[in-house]
Amino acid sequence: MIVQACLNGARSRDFHPQLPSTVEEIARHGAACVDAGAAELHVHARAPDGRESLLAVDATMLALRRACPGTLIGVSTGAWIENDKQRTRDCITGWTGLPDYASVNLSEPDAPAIMDLLRQRGVGIEAGLASAADAQRFVGLKDHRRVLRILIEIEEQDAGIARKVANEIAMVLDRAGVRRPILLHGFDATVWQFVELAYQERWSTRVGLEDGKNLPDGTTAADNVALVAAALAIFRRGR
Repeated sequence: MIVQACLNGARSRDFHPQLPSTVEEIARHGAACVDAGAAELHVHARAPDGRESLLAVDATMLALRRACPGTLIGVSTGAWIENDKQRTRDCITGWTGLPDYASVNLSEPDAPAIMDLLRQRGVGIEAGLASAADAQRFVGLKDHRRVLRILIEIEEQDAGIARKVANEIAMVLDRAGVRRPILLHGFDATVWQFVELAYQERWSTRVGLEDGKNLPDGTTAADNVALVAAALAIFRRGR
């Protein structure tokens, strides 16, 4: 069970003034979250103009390796980042500063090819599942057991429906005999519901400004560090 810090995602500073976007900010915020107890980092690399960019992974990884030596670091490969299948593949092929792992959304058409490419490059895979259909597709892949972990990521905002979707995904994985580690996270209204569920199920979780800006009491967090500290407080209960 770990708490991963997801620093920025596709958000902008309109969402929160402390959201990191430059390489320097990402490195600084990442180091602060690790100091606060985050076991890993998940980032969306940004070009100098603040736009998400797979080409920016090299510079981002270099800065994070300096700021957070020894920390496992993952990046997103979301299809929207480059918005072109071949360009996405070319960027990954060209990486010189390799992340430890990368998230791949099974809802995206090119997901199997991206997973194969990451394996060729020696990069671990977080298989992102947002629905039972994603889970069915995942377990149907020949190499589905060759992943670092399963990322159950629920964006549904209705608490009851969100829990139902998570249960359906878990059932598909269980029926297929998948025994990979699970990292569960919600989005905005369901962030803390799923931190609690992850704690109960002894799964890992993640928090940060990518997923939401509010603390469990509904107030706005000062920054990513405050969100990490709140999640760790839940995970450390009873120790």
